[in-house]
Amino acid sequence: MQVIVTGSLGFDYIMDFPGRFADRIMPDNIHKLSLSFLVDKLSKQFGGVAGNIAYTLKLLGVDPLIVACVGNDFAPYKTHLNDHQLSTKWIKEFKNESCSLYSVVTDQDDNQIGSYFVGAMKHAKELSLQDIVLRGKTMSYENFVVISPTDPKAMIKYVKECRSLKIRYLYDPAFQIATFSPEELKEGITGAALFIGNDYEISLVENRLGISHDELLAMAPVVITTLGAKGSIIETRKEAIHVAPAKPKNTSDPTGAGDAYRGGFLAGYIKALGTRPGLEVRQLSVSPGTKLHTLGTRPGLEATLSADELLVCGQMGSVAAVYTVETYGTQTHAFTKKEFAARYKANFGLPISL
Repeated sequence: MQVIVTGSLGFDYIMDFPGRFADRIMPDNIHKLSLSFLVDKLSKQFGGVAGNIAYTLKLLGVDPLIVACVGNDFAPYKTHLNDHQLSTKWIKEFKNESCSLYSVVTDQDDNQIGSYFVGAMKHAKELSLQDIVLRGKTMSYENFVVISPTDPKAMIKYVKECRSLKIRYLYDPAFQIATFSPEELKEGITGAALFIGNDYEISLVENRLGISHDELLAMAPVVITTLGAKGSIIETRKEAIHVAPAKPKNTSDPTGAGDAYRGGFLAGYIKALGTRPGLEVRQLSVSPGTKLHTLGTRPGLEATLSADELLVCGQMGSVAAVYTVETYGTQTHAFTKKEFAARYKANFGLPISL
C-alpha cells in the first residue's frame, strides 16, 4: 500500500523558556495580552507535519511519498531527506518563496506557544493527489493518504479528491480547525478512515460543530484523541481503547511527539490493513446521504481493525512518541526496527513483528 503524506514542510525554531507561562498570564487581563519570554535555548530543526510523520514512518519500514511545497532555502532539508532515503519526487519547489517556518517556545511544564509563517505552503492547493495516483499507476484503493495541516484550501481539495477517488485517509485538521467552516469540517471527518487530534483539538471540533462527543463518534469509524504524557484514547462506534504512554528515558523536548505518534500508529495500521482479506463488491454508506462503491474484490473502504489491532497501533504510536521526546527536535530521533520492537515489549509486555 502506498502512503501519501500531505502537510507542512519547513523549518522549526525551537526555544526553551525556563519558567512557566501560567506565571506570566493574568486571566482578568487576557483581552490585552502582551507577553515576552527570555529563552535560554534556541535550535533550528527540520520540521513540518508532513516531514515529521514521514520520517517516523520510514524508520518503521514504510516508504511514504511527501506531498508539499517548499521554497528557495530547501536545499539542506532536501539533503536530509535524501540521506534518510525519503522520496522528494512530489515536493514542489518555488524559487520566489522561502520554506514555511514554525517558531515555538516551550515552558518548563512542556506547554507551548508557537507561530507559523506560511511561506511556500500557500501553494499547496496547486498540488493534486489525483495526478500522483495516476502517474504512479496505482489503483485508488492501493493508496492511503494523510491529510495533515497545510494551506486550508489544499486540505479541502485533498478531502474532496480522496472521497471522489475512494481513497482511505487520516484526517488531522489540528491548528486549521478554526479556519474551516462547520460544513468543511464535517466533510473531512465523515469521509475519513481515521480522525485524530489532541484533547483540546477534539473539544474544539465538537464546539465548532455544536455536537456532543457521542455525535462525533458517529461521524468517523475511528477517532483518536492524544493526551500527551497521559497516552491516548482510540474510540470506535462500539468501544473506547485506552492506550498507556510509553516511558521516556528523559524529557528533552516535546515538540513533534504528536507527529511521531501518528507515524507509529499509521505504521501499525497500514501493516494490519495489508492482512485484510478481499471483500466482495457491494454498496456501503460512510455518512448520511453519501454512497460509495467498492471496485472489485479488495480491502474495502469500510474495513476496520479489531480492538486488539487498534491497541497495538496506539501502543506503537506511544513508543514512537517517546523517542522524539528524548531528543531535541522533531527528526533527530533514530531507532532500528529491532530496537523499536524491544522497547515496545519492555513497555507493553508483548512481542511485536515489524
